[in-house]
Amino acid sequence: MLTTKTSRAETRSISIAAPPAAVLALVADPRRLPEWAPAFARGVQPDGDDWLIDTGEAQARITVRVSPEHGTVDLLSATDPTRGAFSRVVHNHDGSEYLFTLFFPDGTPETAISRQMATVEDELQAVRALTEEAAARGIA
Repeated sequence: MLTTKTSRAETRSISIAAPPAAVLALVADPRRLPEWAPAFARGVQPDGDDWLIDTGEAQARITVRVSPEHGTVDLLSATDPTRGAFSRVVHNHDGSEYLFTLFFPDGTPETAISRQMATVEDELQAVRALTEEAAARGIA
C-alpha cells in the first residue's frame, strides 16, 4: 500500500486594491523584504544566484523563484528548496488577491504555528499598504 506523507499547511490571503503586477513586483524583489517582512528580514544582500537574509538572530540563504506568467513567488531555503514560503498573486476583479502558504513539520507546537501565522498576517497587511499606497500615487 502506497502512503503519502504531508506536512501541515497554513495559507492566508488578502485582497489588495492594486494590480497584480504591482503586488508581484513588490514581493518578487528580495531587497524589499525588510519593508514588508521585517520579522524575517532585517537586511538582505545578494550572494550569487541566492540571497543572504539577516534574520536578526542568524543569516539565512534563500533562493527566490519567480514566475511572472503564473504570478508566483517562492522564497525557498537555498539548501532545501522544498522548504520555504510559497505565494501567488491572482486577479481579484480590478485588484489582486495575494495568497501565502507555509508548511510546518510534524510536531510543531500549535502556539508556534499561531505565532508564525500572526506574523504572516502582519506581512500581508504591509504588502497591501505598500502596494495600495504606490497605486494611489500612480507608481503601480
